[in-house]
Amino acid sequence: MQKLIIATSNPHKVEEIEAVLGQVGIACVPMTEAGIPEPDEHGATFEENARIKAVEYAKALGATVLADDSGLEVDALGGAPGVHSARYAGTGATRAERDAANNAKLLRALEGVPDERRSARFVCALCVARPDGTVLVEARGHFAGRIGHAGRGANGFGYDPLLVLEDGRTAAELTSEEKNARSHRGSALVILARSAPSWSRPDRGPTRR
Repeated sequence: MQKLIIATSNPHKVEEIEAVLGQVGIACVPMTEAGIPEPDEHGATFEENARIKAVEYAKALGATVLADDSGLEVDALGGAPGVHSARYAGTGATRAERDAANNAKLLRALEGVPDERRSARFVCALCVARPDGTVLVEARGHFAGRIGHAGRGANGFGYDPLLVLEDGRTAAELTSEEKNARSHRGSALVILARSAPSWSRPDRGPTRR
């Protein structure tokens, strides 16, 4: 199997990625960050940040790396929190604490906003880079819905409990299989999986989707 290092400390993301790419013969390995400087994610878009992370980590590790940048865009907030989604509230020592603070801040920001103006979407940009910094493939996916008035569900993370889908469930009320088939990250991963023969072998050149 082709080995791909996943540039994240989030175990949920690794599980989602492995569930899709493992089916096409790509072994996903979580990154160990000891001694590796965290890149400055100064990009203005999800694509720019994913590319920064993939290239810098691939060079530092001497390995092929997949990085993602993802977040939530809320139309009533002009696209916020956007690329700042992970640290929207800026508080919390643990991931669970940050998630809770982010969700609480988002609900406060949307107080009084009617359902028809609470449209939103998760966005995920993926980038795979070689050890020399060459970008092999990039992909983007979306997962649309609206922001609810309270969180529901225990199967997701981040803003999942707040994104209400067309069937009335939140993203956190989907099974793992349903989420992988429908989510922003799942959509982007399907693009990578389908194009894997063109980029997953060491002798293949770069491509983009």
